Amino acid sequence: MEDYNYTKLKELEIWKEKMRKKPSLLNKASKGVQNKFNSILPDNYHNIVTSAIKNMTKVVLFGSKYTTKKPLIGLTLKERDDLALDKIKTYKNTAMIEGAGTGAGGILIGLTDLPLLLGIKIKLLYELASIYGFDVKDYRERMYILSIFQLAFSSQDHVNKVFAKIENWDEYKNTLSDDINDLDWRSFQQEYRDYIDLAKLLQLVPGIGAFVGAYVNNKLVDKLGEYAMYAYRMRILSDEVCVTKKTSWFSKIFIK
Repeated sequence: MEDYNYTKLKELEIWKEKMRKKPSLLNKASKGVQNKFNSILPDNYHNIVTSAIKNMTKVVLFGSKYTTKKPLIGLTLKERDDLALDKIKTYKNTAMIEGAGTGAGGILIGLTDLPLLLGIKIKLLYELASIYGFDVKDYRERMYILSIFQLAFSSQDHVNKVFAKIENWDEYKNTLSDDINDLDWRSFQQEYRDYIDLAKLLQLVPGIGAFVGAYVNNKLVDKLGEYAMYAYRMRILSDEVCVTKKTSWFSKIFIK
């Protein structure tokens, strides 16, 4: 039977290639269409989304609301993955209920889904960080959370840029600034908006809003959870590979 960690390491390599993949012509064309689409959306929509994302960013970086859980230690990767899957399932159900409720309420109530869903996603990421043994009281770990968020909900071009940073996180985290103004939150919120705009606008359509809201929220949270698991496995398995290589080298030199 194949070792669990080895199996997940192989899956991780496939995911990493996906993150490094260059934007296709279709990706680039879709981005152009999205930009035109954004120009016809009402100002009220833009203001709500921009404000929600900006406030969420501040909460993630400086708030203490989600930093009370201690990181779990002494667990195997399999145990962490099982806990993570259970947690993702719980948050998917919460997001579905919330999406169906706001989707059935019409345009005004439907708009409230945006900040509510953001809160659900960020809380999930904090929970997963703790499950995988990382302390979110560390400002740099909160920046990692924002990076995972961007990987899940950005254009492929932006994904390439973000992944290049977190793939070498141990080096990159030492260059991070403590000043929130240094964060390019405008690009952050625009990428997220471009990713969800059409789906969330369909949620505001009478008659189908509840169904669309439940379905879309479920899929968005599911993708975020999947990406978070890969992103944290990448750090755990990277450390394990380094230890294995050092042990192997030591054995070859000193153990006959």
